[in-house]
Amino acid sequence: MSLDDEATPGATRPWWKDAVVYQVYPRSFLDSNGDGIGDLPGVTARLDYLQDLGVDVVWLSPHFDSPNADNGYDIRDYRQVMADFGTMADFDAMLAGMTARGMRLIIDLVVNHSSDEHAWFVESRKSQDNPYRDYYIWRDGKDGGPPNNYHAFFGGPAWTLDQATGQYYLHYFAAKQPDLNWENPKVRDEVHDLMRFWLDKGVSGFRMDVIPFISKQPGLPDLTPQERRAPQFVYAAGPKLHDYLSEMRHEVLAHYDTLTVGEAFGLTPDAAQHMMDSRRSELDLVFNFDIVRMDIDGWRKTSWTLPRLKALYSQQDAAAGPFGWNTVFLSNHDNPRAVSHFGDDDPEWVERSAKVLNTLILTQRGTPFLYQGDELGMTNYPFQTLDDFDDLEVSGRWRDLQGRVSEAEYLANARSMGRDNARTPMQWTDDPHGGFTLGTPWLAVNPNAAAINARDQAGRADAVLSHCRDLIAFRRGSVDLREGDYEDLDPDHAQVFAYRRGEGLVVMLNFGREAVAYTLPDHLTVEGVAFGEAVVEGRIVTLDGWTSVILAIRL
Repeated sequence: MSLDDEATPGATRPWWKDAVVYQVYPRSFLDSNGDGIGDLPGVTARLDYLQDLGVDVVWLSPHFDSPNADNGYDIRDYRQVMADFGTMADFDAMLAGMTARGMRLIIDLVVNHSSDEHAWFVESRKSQDNPYRDYYIWRDGKDGGPPNNYHAFFGGPAWTLDQATGQYYLHYFAAKQPDLNWENPKVRDEVHDLMRFWLDKGVSGFRMDVIPFISKQPGLPDLTPQERRAPQFVYAAGPKLHDYLSEMRHEVLAHYDTLTVGEAFGLTPDAAQHMMDSRRSELDLVFNFDIVRMDIDGWRKTSWTLPRLKALYSQQDAAAGPFGWNTVFLSNHDNPRAVSHFGDDDPEWVERSAKVLNTLILTQRGTPFLYQGDELGMTNYPFQTLDDFDDLEVSGRWRDLQGRVSEAEYLANARSMGRDNARTPMQWTDDPHGGFTLGTPWLAVNPNAAAINARDQAGRADAVLSHCRDLIAFRRGSVDLREGDYEDLDPDHAQVFAYRRGEGLVVMLNFGREAVAYTLPDHLTVEGVAFGEAVVEGRIVTLDGWTSVILAIRL
């Protein structure tokens, strides 16, 4: 498919602009064999659930063979299925089931780094003259230590000394995740080949993990003290990124009908726009993290305001422009639960606020991405100690911070923002372990599964699940929501988020417990309620606490 935007005369609108994408974290979705770990047959068993929800595309987090130092983001073999998840036959059956239901599948492409158990790295570390040595980034030490002062995101230096060969290898993440050397054309050829392997199987594209990091800084100079506070902005600023992505498009993607989504960690909205500009032939979409990380300072949770949230949506929409297209999401496997982060997870308000957040995701200009459990209003887990966490990011950062901050302070921040909040198993029923497994789950199920679960919500018309399903259907039938422009009607209001979509709709969201009587601008005429509930008297709209409504309007 051509990447030309429909702004270009004669261009065809890409299918992914009208899609709703649902992310499955397979380890936590459904366990089919009682070993406590979710698997591919478990995904297949719930395809009717996803079809009923209205999902068009499933994004499957890594399913490849891995020693699981980072829950599958350390890949040992890109062409094999992780044994915990099943077999290649299970993958094929899952994909066939999606295809039969009219759904597409995109998978993770994790090629900034591999596992240190990958055959390439096993060979690479054997000797300095091994043919695979240049598949990774090896350097001599400096002044008795690492080659530079790069810091790894999971704690400690971004370099590990290999005693056998006397050199250090680079890893932006864990020591078991050595970075690949994209300067080597053989590495790029290997990546292109593995992409063809999965595309030929029938997948419809890739979510590309930390893709801006594949191009390294020439000479790998030391970071300044200020750069060390947020090294991702240096790691993502390598000069050959666009060359590598253009080559990938030319060699592989141009020959298939795909969706590509780049994780744009470390890029500003303007910089991310260059990757998804349809005239540049690179990626289709990117995940920009300015919104989901708006209240994170390193490891610390800070605060956020609704005007700031609104400003970021407007900035991202403007940055996309006529030749770009945004993703819209509030959570994923690397971030806390949306309703605990941006909503109100008090039991009295959790369902109402979850509906507001799902309305936001499904009515912004862009392609919406729901994370598993968003459609139920799943919440953060009540972690009591650091030992409750499985995430190596939490433990790695704590090793760096011990002695500088108290354990209580660090725990409070990890409890709010830790990645394991999103990784607790899916809450299917009020049975033991939330119906996720008949065994012992690899990570504890949230104890509120008795109150928040799919079986209960499937039987209630007023549930978050029903609201999400109905809203997806409404979006599918609305040209204004799928294609219309975006205008924030009141950027400074501290509680109401009101925005126009196209020429026929206004979306209104009450981000608080107090009811609000809100007066719309003079140039809008309300013709009625298109979706949701509100009291409308002329231009005055009364919203109950944590309520959303979509109004039919006339300009």
